[in-house]
Amino acid sequence: MITPPIHELTDRARDVFRIVVDSYLDTGAPVGSRTISKISALNLSPASIRNVMQDLEELGLLAAPHTSAGRMPTEIGLRLFVDGMMQASAPSAEERAAIEMRAGQAGPVEDALAGTTAALSGLSACAGLVLVPKAEPVLRQFSFVPLSHDRALAVLVGEDGSVENRVVELPGGMDVAALQQASNYLTAMLGGVTLSEAQRRIAHDLKAQRAALDSAAAALVERGLAVWSEDGGRRPVLIVRGQARLIDATAAEDLDRVRQLLDELEGKEEIARLLDSASEGEATRIFIGSENKLFALSGSSVIAKPVRALDGRVVGVVGVIGPTRLNYARVVPMVDFTAATLARLLA
Repeated sequence: MITPPIHELTDRARDVFRIVVDSYLDTGAPVGSRTISKISALNLSPASIRNVMQDLEELGLLAAPHTSAGRMPTEIGLRLFVDGMMQASAPSAEERAAIEMRAGQAGPVEDALAGTTAALSGLSACAGLVLVPKAEPVLRQFSFVPLSHDRALAVLVGEDGSVENRVVELPGGMDVAALQQASNYLTAMLGGVTLSEAQRRIAHDLKAQRAALDSAAAALVERGLAVWSEDGGRRPVLIVRGQARLIDATAAEDLDRVRQLLDELEGKEEIARLLDSASEGEATRIFIGSENKLFALSGSSVIAKPVRALDGRVVGVVGVIGPTRLNYARVVPMVDFTAATLARLLA
């Protein structure tokens, strides 16, 4: 069904549609014509309002969950409202202060991220999400330990004392002396820099043939770094806070939907993929219900905003997940503000 642009609706239809959407987002309940005639200044009879609501239903913007019930917006109707009618309200001074306080707390960055996500969850009454690349440690030492004739253990030690191991395949003809040569070279190049910076330096040296390595050791250096780079790229940090806020007063009437949503929140890899898709472009992304396959069954909405550093790099994504009837006009600016706050933290 092709939905008409909001400007093609009559003034009367727009007014009725706005009242239905506002009331539904506030209460979660369908709205009847008699209720609209009492709460609005439209000066229309319930019969006239019913006719307008019927027209809006035929356009696919409203739906009646039961024969005798009032109307509620469809996902198409919510999309039209969000894109064409929503009047956003900026976070209050108290809300901004709550977010900034958690982002500025002392300690590890991940603790500040978790605290900020929890604050966003509490203020929005949704589950809060933040996705950031796995932090790269500053490196201190790199070594290869032979395991067999064709495999070695690559051991990386960080300045913070962390130790990680990977198994790598050895190039043909590799001996212990070449393993030691590669280890010494990498330790010299890696000391005091991150893995990505070390990889750039080494790739430049190998391409320019300035590295004092034989061909077998050079091949091992490239393989060792590739193992870490590929693995680290697949392991972003995803923080989810406030799942319990999804079980609100109306959840008792729709327990199946809530259970489905909580199950979906367990699939962190899928959520990470969804948030990563929101990192493309500048604007806040709003996924309503079935617009996103992950949350189609639970009928949930996702609001996500890329977090960008001063140079324009995407350094994370922050957002919320909640029912489709969430207060978009209030939550969207709140997510925007949180993204700007985290940009200063992650820059």
